[in-house]
Amino acid sequence: MNTLFLFENQITGSIPPEIGNLTMLNELSLYTNQITGPIPFELGYLLNLQNFGLSNNQISGTIPDSIGNNTKLVVLNLYQNQISGSIPKTFGKLQSIQELYINHNKLSGSLPQEFGDLINLVALGLANNSLSGPLPTNICSGGRLQYLYLFSNMFNGPIPRSLKTCTSLVEISLQRNQLTGDISQHFGVYPQLKRMSFASNRFYGQVPPNLDACTKLTILRLAQNMITGSIPPILSKLLNLEELSLNSNRLSGEIPQEICSFANLYRLNLSSNQLSGSIPTHIEKLRNLAYLDISGNRLSGSVPEDLGGCMKLLSLKINNNSFNGSLPDVIGNLASLQIMLDVSNNNLSGALPQQLGKLGMLEFWNLSHNQFSSIILSSFASMVSLSTLDVSYNDLEGPIPTTRLLQNVSASWFLHNNGLCGNLSGLPTCYSTPVAGHHKRKIIGLLLPIVLVVLFGIVAAVVVIITLSCNKRKPQESVTAEGRDLFSVWNFDGRLAFDDIVRAAEDFDDKYIIGTGGYGKVYKAQLQDGQLVAVKKLHQTEEELDDERRFRSEMEILTQIRQRSIVKMYGFCSHPAYKFLIYDYIQQGSLHGILENEELSKQLDWQKRIALTTDVAQAISYLHHECSPPIIHRDITSNNILLDTSFKAFVSDFGTTRILKPDSSNWSALAGTYGYIAPELSYTSVAIEKCDVYSFGVVVLELVMGKHPRDLLDGSLSNGEQSMMVKDILDQRPTTPISTEENSLALLIKLALSCLESSPQSRPTMREAYQTLIQPSSGSTTMPFSALTLQQGMHVDIRSGS
Repeated sequence: MNTLFLFENQITGSIPPEIGNLTMLNELSLYTNQITGPIPFELGYLLNLQNFGLSNNQISGTIPDSIGNNTKLVVLNLYQNQISGSIPKTFGKLQSIQELYINHNKLSGSLPQEFGDLINLVALGLANNSLSGPLPTNICSGGRLQYLYLFSNMFNGPIPRSLKTCTSLVEISLQRNQLTGDISQHFGVYPQLKRMSFASNRFYGQVPPNLDACTKLTILRLAQNMITGSIPPILSKLLNLEELSLNSNRLSGEIPQEICSFANLYRLNLSSNQLSGSIPTHIEKLRNLAYLDISGNRLSGSVPEDLGGCMKLLSLKINNNSFNGSLPDVIGNLASLQIMLDVSNNNLSGALPQQLGKLGMLEFWNLSHNQFSSIILSSFASMVSLSTLDVSYNDLEGPIPTTRLLQNVSASWFLHNNGLCGNLSGLPTCYSTPVAGHHKRKIIGLLLPIVLVVLFGIVAAVVVIITLSCNKRKPQESVTAEGRDLFSVWNFDGRLAFDDIVRAAEDFDDKYIIGTGGYGKVYKAQLQDGQLVAVKKLHQTEEELDDERRFRSEMEILTQIRQRSIVKMYGFCSHPAYKFLIYDYIQQGSLHGILENEELSKQLDWQKRIALTTDVAQAISYLHHECSPPIIHRDITSNNILLDTSFKAFVSDFGTTRILKPDSSNWSALAGTYGYIAPELSYTSVAIEKCDVYSFGVVVLELVMGKHPRDLLDGSLSNGEQSMMVKDILDQRPTTPISTEENSLALLIKLALSCLESSPQSRPTMREAYQTLIQPSSGSTTMPFSALTLQQGMHVDIRSGS
């Protein structure tokens, strides 16, 4: 037998060692199955093997040294598995190897220097592992290397010298490592190079001066390093450039005029540097530009009218600079502007152009911290897609337009202006005439001091009365009162339980810790009556100590929440020594822990997973739509979904969120867990319900795949990923889903991808998500599950059932 093709089936179990008896085998393709277990040592007996494909399985264990015996191997694909350990040094014997892909595994250790012996290597993919150490000195010794993907590892040290002379390179991706060195000294001339990403490393020096020789370059990412100097004008020779990312470095000087010659440029990010000067003239020549970010620099001057010629812009960020003058009318002509317009933290002034009301697709608009004057024009009411409008800290006045957007927003978006008014809690009501309004404000100004004096007198009298009353109590009553003031636990089955809780946890001994997070530690405590509770002891912060009354009022609201899929919160304690919350104890632990447990994840079958998704959706919908004021969780993750012994789901950790009241400001700091945070929170601190929706989508995919979806979250799936069959990404540990479960799983994936839309406006509400799960539309199962691809599940409006 020369060839054995068993790819894209549903083969389970491990690879039998007897496969080593097929000594005449040239090609062995087992990719995209459900194969588990290690790579057998006997594979090294296949001395004639030239092509071996084992990708997209669940292979575990280490790579056997014997694979070095397969010296005729030309192609070896082991990517998308769970292979651990280090790469054997015997790989250096694979002299015929041309394509080697072991990316998306759990490999660790350093890359053997023997890789320098692979003189025929054309493509090497080791991305998304935990590999460390320096790169092999002669990694391109054969001079044939074209594709090098080493991103998302922990490689350190300089770029190997052999890469500087590796003129065959077409794509090189080294981002998200710890590589160092002077980038201008280690960069060569690459006439075939199309994509280059060195972002998120520790490179220093200046932008390589010989980049202009890479005339085929389409993507250049040098962001998040320590690069200094100016942006070289010679970059204008890169006529094919589509993306230029130099953000988060230490670049200085002006933005060169030559940058406007990039006719094909789609994304330009120069943010978070030390650039000065003005926006280049003739920027309208960038006719294909969709994303422009020059925020966080020292740019000044006026915003040029030429910017209105970039008609394909989707996102425009010029915030945190020193621009002055007025905002040009022509900005209103950017009809494609959809994701963001951020001009905040500048010195812009004058009236807001009426033409800005024509930006009907815009979702996020930040004008705050400027000197804009006049009124907010009624034409802005036509901007029906807006989810955020921040005009705070300006000199605006007059009524706020009445629109659907502005019915339930925070007044903080409009505070610190000259005289804005409207039907928003926290803002003054608009009056029929300016004279009446002025007269009313004058009366308030006269009465306010009098009212304050009277209130102060009343408070002082109350304090004196309470003090005298306390001094008259009996000694034992005084001790009891002192204890009640010191330790206050409300709503815990009607009794004071502080002593019971502290005693049960032995003064919060570490042996009772069952969880640790950003908010604090969680302890398991058994009360005197045998009841088990989970006690979350919060980290004390200055903000919490200064805002005691708000903390208590929030907690009192949270203790009233009663929903069957939300962990019951019994009460709380607030005192300078301790601040903790008391929850019902859920026995099985977190969803994350169960998915990492091979045995429990098998017990969590598809029927349970589908029911779990519905329960979680209902719980979050309850928090968003049935609580008053609405509660936004901010940290929906698999770690914060707990399961009991029957695998019933409970949403936890809601007690550490902040309540969004109509008269309070939104959260001012990014909160949540990396990998679950909605993308818009990277550019705005305003959290809305749709942030929870995004996190819910991540959890649903994690539940379906059995692991965190990682690469499916970046919003730009490759063609290969889009064509991936949905059935191939399913967790292989539960039994194969039956027909009715397949229909539900197809719906879950469509719902999850809908929740993961980059635009918050495009995501469903949690109420719509829950309704979709309990009342699926008839059109949701028209395509056979076995034929459904990720692309067919993307951008589906689950609200319409299409």
